Amino acid sequence: MSKKIKLGISVGDINGIGLEVIIKTFHDSRMMEICTPIVYGSSKASTFHRKALGINDFSFNYIKSLSEINHKKPNLLECWKDDVEIKLGESNEDGGKYAFLSLEAATKDLAEGKIDALVTAPINKDNIQSEEFNFPGHTEYLSEKFEGESLMLMVNDNIKIGVATNHIPVSAIANTLTSDTIFSKLKILNKSLVQDFSLNGPRIAVLGLNPHAGDNGLIGKEESEIIIPAINNAKSVGVNAFGPYPADGFFGSGNYKKFDAILAMYHDQGLIPFKSLSFGEGVNFTAGLSIIRTSPDHGVAYEIAGQNKAEENSFRKAVYMACDIFKSRTLATEINEKPLAIKKQQH
Repeated sequence: MSKKIKLGISVGDINGIGLEVIIKTFHDSRMMEICTPIVYGSSKASTFHRKALGINDFSFNYIKSLSEINHKKPNLLECWKDDVEIKLGESNEDGGKYAFLSLEAATKDLAEGKIDALVTAPINKDNIQSEEFNFPGHTEYLSEKFEGESLMLMVNDNIKIGVATNHIPVSAIANTLTSDTIFSKLKILNKSLVQDFSLNGPRIAVLGLNPHAGDNGLIGKEESEIIIPAINNAKSVGVNAFGPYPADGFFGSGNYKKFDAILAMYHDQGLIPFKSLSFGEGVNFTAGLSIIRTSPDHGVAYEIAGQNKAEENSFRKAVYMACDIFKSRTLATEINEKPLAIKKQQH
């Protein structure tokens, strides 16, 4: 547990606020006590953003390989040498191209075990599309790369919300949801709460799909035909799942505070209340995979790029969470491998 965590960081869209929140986060030297940050990017791009922000008392340790990292400074691994024209606040092909180069390099090192966890700065899901990246977002890309079923889990101190369906059109939600899908997501969520957040016997609330959770079939039958069977299946394997609850009253009444986590049926059903309660403080965690990836709860924010207005709180929390989850998983592995030795140490 004394190992210094090597944290990989992808820069996201170079025309957005990714590099700004990265620089602001690691401008505080105390962050290096928590981890060794390795940013996958370009010295030219980082210098451009630093100057745009007017931050003169900060610098990366520029490296060409991980063998050159400095554990006392934020490191930047050169992923490209191109002299790219950065156009702050603009969505263009370069923004997507270099966001992918950064993500690809960091993902490769993560897969090879050269870094311990990954924090991703925001991408533009439109301009990053290419033959190499044909995914709705980071979650789906990483799920394919690491060959696992994942769950997008939004996390803050007082609330955790997962979504049964990710980035799909609203018109496709009802036809995409199945009892097996919900059952699988509940198992992933339960395992993550135990393994990654050290919760014992977590309680999970499940939201209905329809208004009023269907009103006993009056406003839809998905609850009785799909969601309730999934909840019952989850209970049969030891998952403490409850519901389905009408989403509006569930959040409006504060009922969410009685549970360790919530499974929403679709993106906006979960993220609208989450961001209303936690915006700027939340973290997006890709649960269910063998690797650890977190990100801030905001997007590229072109409208404020380069204006020194971006708040780094969410990104900083993403760093904290990636490190905490790595420690939780490491401890869980040690306990499973040497249960008697760990027990004696605790006494």
